[in-house]
Amino acid sequence: MNSLKSLFIPFHKNQVNWFYAITSLLCILMAYIIVKGYLFAITLPIILLVGLMLIVRLDYVVFLAVAITPFSINLAKTNLGIGVSLPAEPLMFILFIVFWLKVLAEGSLDKRITNHPVTWLIILHLLWYTITTLTSTMFIVSLKSTLARYCYISVFYFMLLTMFAKYENIKKFLWMYIIPLSLVIAYTIINQANAGFTEKNAHVAMTPFYNDHTAYAAVLAFFVPVLFAWVDDRKESRRIRGIALGLLIFIVTAIVLSYTRAAWVALTAAFGCYLIFLLRIKSWVVYSGITLVILTYLFFRVDIQMYLERNDQTSSTDYAAHIQSIGNISTDDSNIERLNRWACALRMFAQKPILGYGPGTYMFQYGQFQKYSERSGISTNFAEGGGSHSEYLGPLSEQGVMGPITFILIGAAVIIRTSKFLKRCNDRSVRGLTKGLLLGLITYWIHGILNYFLDTEKAAVPFWGFIAALVAIEIYHEQKVVTNLNDRTATE
Repeated sequence: MNSLKSLFIPFHKNQVNWFYAITSLLCILMAYIIVKGYLFAITLPIILLVGLMLIVRLDYVVFLAVAITPFSINLAKTNLGIGVSLPAEPLMFILFIVFWLKVLAEGSLDKRITNHPVTWLIILHLLWYTITTLTSTMFIVSLKSTLARYCYISVFYFMLLTMFAKYENIKKFLWMYIIPLSLVIAYTIINQANAGFTEKNAHVAMTPFYNDHTAYAAVLAFFVPVLFAWVDDRKESRRIRGIALGLLIFIVTAIVLSYTRAAWVALTAAFGCYLIFLLRIKSWVVYSGITLVILTYLFFRVDIQMYLERNDQTSSTDYAAHIQSIGNISTDDSNIERLNRWACALRMFAQKPILGYGPGTYMFQYGQFQKYSERSGISTNFAEGGGSHSEYLGPLSEQGVMGPITFILIGAAVIIRTSKFLKRCNDRSVRGLTKGLLLGLITYWIHGILNYFLDTEKAAVPFWGFIAALVAIEIYHEQKVVTNLNDRTATE
């Protein structure tokens, strides 16, 4: 097997002694510097510790990057105005550099990773990002966006994939995100309680950790199916199942309180997919149903639009009314603005259908494509209120026709490969977690119709991490499933 040798290096006795000696000297030096009034020295132990872990336990640094992501603050939304999230993004960039240096130094990645169809499609996705960056109308903007995408995928797909060769690391990864996220949820709910749980406050209560309630709810939705899988897993201890149940209730409550309609739609779709798995509905029935829905819309789209235009229910603290407002495209500013952004994206695509305007450029270019008749009460010429509001139309305008196609193909490959694996899987625990991961991704693919968050580390970490986990379960842990099936056949 041609792969990385290890993500950690064991200490020898002499090295431990040297470590203690050097650490003692550094402590004395830092104490002296602090006494002299240079308080920045307080951060030096943390920096040195992370530096040491990069050398000897790279996997620990990856888990650290995962754990600090929910707490990261985007400085672009502060007085500093710098488009970087601290402390997560600088650490991710360091991991990106170190990981590929290790790959070059120790040999190529495991062939089971590089030969997997999902990996091929991810490489195609990155390749198209690179091409459209070279042809971008705003090269520096696109270069930054593409570098971020390379960084996220390198660390949270390729790097995590090598770590997930150990099955328990998948669960560690999930807990490393869920636990800090639960603290952010607690902070948000406390802010909402202090404001009387108003809808207006629900849009900003998660600040500064999330820019708005839609991004916050989209990330929360990822983990609902996973926690449900743990609650239903009889192999887990009562303590773990109890904690998972408590967190599941906590996160679902937070999603309800977020007043994010897109997240509710996404979870409803994921529940529908869960029923498909539960009832073992045949693939041809599912595909036929999807085709029927598409044909119904195409044939009756005018009638559907007229019906939606008659809906004047706006967002409200009344949950029934709030749900009804999902279809209001006549008076609800949020919905009108979303349609405005989509129309702009389509006009941008019409202008540059092959290569687009370049990754990350939508927010700077879409203003000139707005029509006065389509603007809402919250329209601006720059995307202060969000980008294209679509994980599919945004790339269409920025990268041409291949932008959304590469993204859709990744999703299709993950769904098809995972569905086939689930048919072969005889381990109830592994099957449950696999379903939870896939349904978590489905919440985002549905949410992506209405919003665009993969350019942020908050959504990128679970998205690419979940895909890495599903690929790892297939290529590293399928032998256990095959063994179980053989044992069962022999017994019968």
